Amino acid sequence: MLLAILPVGPVSWLAVTALSLYVINTADASSSRRGALILLAVTVPMFWSRLFFHFFAELILRIDAGLVGWILRSSRTGDVVEFADASGVLVILPGCSSLANVSLAVLCWVTVSQLVSHKKSAYDLFWCLMACISVVAVNVTRISFMGLSQWHYAMFHSWWGDAVANTTILGLTVGFCVLGVRRELFRRI
Repeated sequence: MLLAILPVGPVSWLAVTALSLYVINTADASSSRRGALILLAVTVPMFWSRLFFHFFAELILRIDAGLVGWILRSSRTGDVVEFADASGVLVILPGCSSLANVSLAVLCWVTVSQLVSHKKSAYDLFWCLMACISVVAVNVTRISFMGLSQWHYAMFHSWWGDAVANTTILGLTVGFCVLGVRRELFRRI
């Protein structure tokens, strides 16, 4: 608990991770374990994916750039993709990466499945992966539209472009997670 009080974000998230693991391993009540699993899942976008990105940012951005370059059929160097109309280049920055939203898709899956007391199934990994893949697909599609030309970049790299992409990601993520737990969810309704 002392580590969580310290005003150092990463140390606090390590403490939350440790506390969650402790509760998962020692709690008698299933509701405590389910709550601890959700809390552990919260640490993924808040700490673990950021730490992962810190060490593997170059590789992750190159993968995103490679997918965009492949879709646009334009040349790519590192995390820089040439516009499809050859009017300039598009640099894929860390804020454009799919990783942050993928970790939110995992959090969504854990939260939804724990809230409805979902019984583990062989298909759980499939539904969670579908949510994650949909996040990457929407993000790469948006960046690809931005990579068509300077005009497309200005249109899709705006507040409404963010809103449309984020709403689509949210809908797909929640949709796949709800499909994965539909038996327990619709039994409760």
